[in-house]
Amino acid sequence: MIKLSSVTCKEMPIIGLGTFKLRGRDLVFQTLEAALAAGYRSIDTAAVYRNEGDIGESLKVLLPKFSLQREDLFITSKLGPKDQGAGKCRQACLKSLENMQTDYFDLYLIHWPGTQGKKPEDQSNIQHRQESWKDLEDLQKEGKLRAIGISNYEQRHLEELLSYSSIPPAVLQIEHHPHLVQTSLVSYCKQHNIHFQAYSSLGTTSDDNKLLKDPTVVTIAESYKRTPAQILLRWAVQQDIGVIPKSTNPVHIKENIDIFSFSLSDSDMDKLSNLDSQHHYCWNPASVT
Repeated sequence: MIKLSSVTCKEMPIIGLGTFKLRGRDLVFQTLEAALAAGYRSIDTAAVYRNEGDIGESLKVLLPKFSLQREDLFITSKLGPKDQGAGKCRQACLKSLENMQTDYFDLYLIHWPGTQGKKPEDQSNIQHRQESWKDLEDLQKEGKLRAIGISNYEQRHLEELLSYSSIPPAVLQIEHHPHLVQTSLVSYCKQHNIHFQAYSSLGTTSDDNKLLKDPTVVTIAESYKRTPAQILLRWAVQQDIGVIPKSTNPVHIKENIDIFSFSLSDSDMDKLSNLDSQHHYCWNPASVT
C-alpha cells in the first residue's frame, strides 16, 4: 500500500487493474468480477477509455456480491485532453463521477500535458493545464476528489506545476518498464513526495510483445518459475513503483497480482534495469510545450 501526500486520501494499493481498451458491458463485468475475486481493490480508468459508465454499472452489481463497499475500492480516472482548461475540466470531472455512479474519486489525473486540437508546441497548452489544475484543487477541497495528480508529465512539466500549485500532485502516472527506465524522473518524484506509478509495465498489447519476449526477462522468469509478466511487475513494485496491468484473461489477472510472495535478487534487478533502451511503446510527451 502507498501513502499518498494528500491528507484526505486513503492508502493506494501498489497494484491496480488497468482498463485501457476494455470495452463492452459484458467484458467489463467479467473482467472486474475476476479482478475483485483475485483481490484487486484498485481500478484505473479514464474518460478517453470510454468505459466509465460500464465500470460504474458493473460495480453496482459486483460490490454487494463481494460484500464490499465503495470505500473498499480505490478508483482512479483521468481528464481527457479535449477538456483541458478552466470550467471544462470541472464539468468533465463531474460527468465522469456521474458515469461512474460515485460521489468521489480516490485519485483524478490530468491525462496529458497538452490540449486536444492544439499543436504540441502551442504555448496555450501551458495556460490550459494550469487552469485545469486550479479546477482540480477546487474539486479536492469540495471532497469530490481525494487526491489529484498527473499523467504523462515530464520533469519540466512537473517543475512548472509545482511553481504554481497550492496542492502538489500526489501521483505521476507514466510509461515505465525495463525498456524505458525513467531513472531521473523517478528520483525527482521521490524528492518531491510524488508517488511514481507505471503504465505499460508489460510493454505493448500486441502479439509481438518484445518486452515480454525479451530473452533476459524470459530467462529470469524461468529461474524463479514465474511468468515474464510477474517478473516485470515485481521489478517495479520492488522499487515502490505502482503498477496497473491490464488483462481480460482471468488466469493472467490472478497471476499479475501474485507478485508479493517472492523477491528478485539485486543482480536480477540490475539485469532488468540494464535492458533500458529508452523505447516508448506508448505516447511520448517530450514534444509538448
